[in-house]
Amino acid sequence: MAATKDPRPCSIADALAVVGEKYSLLVLREVCLGNGRFDQLVRNIGAPRDVLATRLRRLVDAGLLTKRAYQERPQRFEYRATRAGLDLEPVLMSLMAWGDRHLRGGDGRPMVIEHSCGNELLPVVTCAACGTEVHHEDLTAHPQAPGWTVKGPTAA
Repeated sequence: MAATKDPRPCSIADALAVVGEKYSLLVLREVCLGNGRFDQLVRNIGAPRDVLATRLRRLVDAGLLTKRAYQERPQRFEYRATRAGLDLEPVLMSLMAWGDRHLRGGDGRPMVIEHSCGNELLPVVTCAACGTEVHHEDLTAHPQAPGWTVKGPTAA
């Protein structure tokens, strides 16, 4: 089947256009951990310096990070998450839990996140209305984009 010239309107695709490039989510991970200086990011992510600089510029332009000078000569910057960047932290925690569960294969987890209650954070998605945990079989999609159904575009 040929690719559609106009793919399904989708907030996931929109989000991936901002954070879907290699290293972008790792930059957000490090900044959320408090490591916002360029040299820290290079060391902890392992990205080439030029690629990292490009990712940082895009994340600042997208409004996920702010850039602040912390040294004048030579000029050096640190990055901090904006509200929009911090709003991605639950996504990062869920990705980490998924990776621990499906990719680590019992090799131990490289990091544990502790919640303010003193216990290990184990992220779950819950319904804001009723408070119950969300499972695939409980969901029903209702496309809102004109001309689209769950199966795809309606006949033109």
